[in-house]
Amino acid sequence: MDAVGSEVDRSDPRALASAMGDGADLLVDCLCYSATDARTLLPLARKARSVVMISAKAVYVDSHGRHANSSEPPRFDAPVTEDQPTLAPLDSDPFTREGYGPNKVAAERTLLDSGLPITVLRPSKVHGPGNKRPLEQYFVERILAGNKVVVLASRGEGVDHPTSTANLAALIETAALHPGARVLNAADPDAPNGLEISRIIARSLGHEWHEILLDHDQAGRHPWHRGFVLDTSAALALGYRPVGDYAATVQETLRDLVSSRSWQDRARE
Repeated sequence: MDAVGSEVDRSDPRALASAMGDGADLLVDCLCYSATDARTLLPLARKARSVVMISAKAVYVDSHGRHANSSEPPRFDAPVTEDQPTLAPLDSDPFTREGYGPNKVAAERTLLDSGLPITVLRPSKVHGPGNKRPLEQYFVERILAGNKVVVLASRGEGVDHPTSTANLAALIETAALHPGARVLNAADPDAPNGLEISRIIARSLGHEWHEILLDHDQAGRHPWHRGFVLDTSAALALGYRPVGDYAATVQETLRDLVSSRSWQDRARE
């Protein structure tokens, strides 16, 4: 089937079926947030050789019931594998802080219970060109403003595993070549902490600043302050090979942010 570009309403089954046509080698769903969305996907999935659904690490829960969107961050003793317990599935509004994870679980289970060759990918902090809310903005804005000091909570040791869109695409390609029903964590080969990310971004932009590392977290919180690390050994065992680490894959995003007139104008204000 030749790749064609068409825009349809994700909630319109007829429009989706028309866009799908006679079938496809690979079907990727980045907008599957609930069991309802998953049920809409199933008729299309039956026409595809391989299907990938983008979920999220927000489904994982620790031994105390804490998760990525809970008021208190989860705590794990080691990188989280796909066998880690998840939140209970829920059929509610998926676009709320508390509803997002449980609805993703419901979507995952609906798809995996179908028996179709559907791979569920669980990425973490996604970064890449075109991101409408680039987390790197936190440091880039301060660099463009000429800040000579960066303040980091908890000595910059907070880690929230990044996932490059380039690496995510590489894993999708691997899943396409090996159709099957499975769950895979999707993340970069490294998991730099906040201090390391601040240094990567500053070095990439030729900037130097004084680092103030606070022992507490009352100030200096950054986008990677709370989170956890994903174990990606299952993806590697399937044959996935990352395109690059965080420092390599973030460069295009940094170039886009610096060249954007809106960021430059905001930095001058």
